[in-house]
Amino acid sequence: MPESEQETAPPGIDTTKPSVARVYDYMLGGKDNYAIDRHVAEMALKVAPDAPEAARANREFLRRTVRYLAGEAGIRQFLDIGSGLPTQGNVHEIAQSVAPGTRVVYVDHDPIVLVYGQALLAADATTTVIEADAREPEKILGDPQARALIDFSRPVGLLLFGLLHHLSDDEDPGAILGRLVAPLAPGSHVVISHFHNPGEAHPEVSKQAYAAEKIFNEYLGTGRWRTRDELLAYFGGLELVDPGLVPLPEWRPDDGDTATPGITYHTFVGAVARKP
Repeated sequence: MPESEQETAPPGIDTTKPSVARVYDYMLGGKDNYAIDRHVAEMALKVAPDAPEAARANREFLRRTVRYLAGEAGIRQFLDIGSGLPTQGNVHEIAQSVAPGTRVVYVDHDPIVLVYGQALLAADATTTVIEADAREPEKILGDPQARALIDFSRPVGLLLFGLLHHLSDDEDPGAILGRLVAPLAPGSHVVISHFHNPGEAHPEVSKQAYAAEKIFNEYLGTGRWRTRDELLAYFGGLELVDPGLVPLPEWRPDDGDTATPGITYHTFVGAVARKP
């Protein structure tokens, strides 16, 4: 890595190891990434050349679902875990454009997210960012900053965009999700986007999913393309909102969408569910 690049990194940021948040930032055309992140992204692009479309589809899914929760579902407080680096159309901007005063807590374990998030939100009393790990849900739910903004006796919008597929099977992401959902009030909503292996329904796409999974685990040490049945199991005890678990562009699309179908279309899916 060029010495000049290391010098431009914020204090405490290790640019010798790839970061999921920074790889994703690169896929979205952002500038908050380093040579190691771009190398991993380029390796992924060899398998899935339209990966930036998948990243864009995820952002558009975020926009539509947050708008739905803040509007039709009446959610006024959001907990966005694995939020990643700030980019255009952040959760608080979308939610507050629908319902001014909506409170948002961003959570990420990558210190670079905290650095940029705090700078972005310095003057925003209704939004904050905390550094915490999704694998320790009780610490997130009990964090003083989170509890200062979120009233857990009222419905919460729990957002997990592109997070659970970075938890291994041994870490039991379903159990982690259950621990996050259990204390939430009835009427809370959960939004998940996740890498997907379509199996026999799309055998060629399934091969691509396995290849991408291999690259992610080799270079990032994380990444699981799970089956439909595995993903539906996440929503046990919750009520799926129509149209259910679908490829991201199929969740209530609107005229503002720009992501186009490609090889990643069936390998990135999402859903919204309500806690009864």
